[in-house]
Amino acid sequence: MRFQLTQEQRALRDGVRQLLARRWDARRAPAALDPPATPDPPAASDAPVDPPALDRALWRELGAAGFFALRLPEADGGAGAGLAEAVLAFEEAGRALLPGPLVATHLAAGTVPGAATGETVVTAVDGPLVEWLAAADVVRGDPSGAVPVRSVDPLTPLHRVPGSPPAAPSPPVPSPPVPAPPDPTAVLLTAAEQLGTASRVGELAVQHARTREQFGQPIGAFQAVKHLCADMLVRAETARAAVYAAAVTGDPVDVAAARLLADEAAVRGARDCLQVHGGMGFTWESEVHLHLKRAWLRARRRGGGTEGEELLAADLTA
Repeated sequence: MRFQLTQEQRALRDGVRQLLARRWDARRAPAALDPPATPDPPAASDAPVDPPALDRALWRELGAAGFFALRLPEADGGAGAGLAEAVLAFEEAGRALLPGPLVATHLAAGTVPGAATGETVVTAVDGPLVEWLAAADVVRGDPSGAVPVRSVDPLTPLHRVPGSPPAAPSPPVPSPPVPAPPDPTAVLLTAAEQLGTASRVGELAVQHARTREQFGQPIGAFQAVKHLCADMLVRAETARAAVYAAAVTGDPVDVAAARLLADEAAVRGARDCLQVHGGMGFTWESEVHLHLKRAWLRARRRGGGTEGEELLAADLTA
């Protein structure tokens, strides 16, 4: 299978990167946040902080650029592109730490008025957590009883949807309902965002290793740092091959494999990037810790972890 991008695909990727660089710079994202009033809040506290506001102007600009309508037919006002092009766009969004319910709004284009143009913000109930609930105009799923909770990612406000209380046991005890499988497209677009994070933290680690000096030489000259950077590259490129292949085949099993590899590449890559940066990676002036927190949060979305592993296991044993 060939993964060489076409000229049009490269232009799309470059165009999204340029748009985000102009309108949303992850290096300035920490400066837009107020540092916590208390640096070490009590561990048991789950009280939410003031959530960040969604940039509606940026959302509409994304809509005008065709980000949400990318896969809509041209007759319906879209670009008529495929899943492979959407993956490239979402990879750039992940690389830039772009906030907002991107996947849900993209999937709603064509069915929810205003979603394709960015006039309507759409979010979805994804398991027990809902991202950007207060900022959404339309919510897919039942958010009844949702309560705000403190999010590990300061750029992604969260609500928790409580589960239905269990009925009193009485023989025979009915089996719990089996949840509907996650949308493979949503799972793959999340994997693309994770791939963007994995690529970006690898770049940040290499840049820092080349410029930061200790004992009279760049820290990149030390074997331990070289190994960290090399491992980040291997995981990111392995995930890239899997994500791009799943975008071509659209097979749910390929999507599950891509998601597992992308989650690992993003989370472990961001942790290794922090290791390279040392303590400064945790500061508000750095974007490194934000990539790790966003990767943690995305990994909790449906379709990864145990769900993906069980789908792969079922396919292997079929």
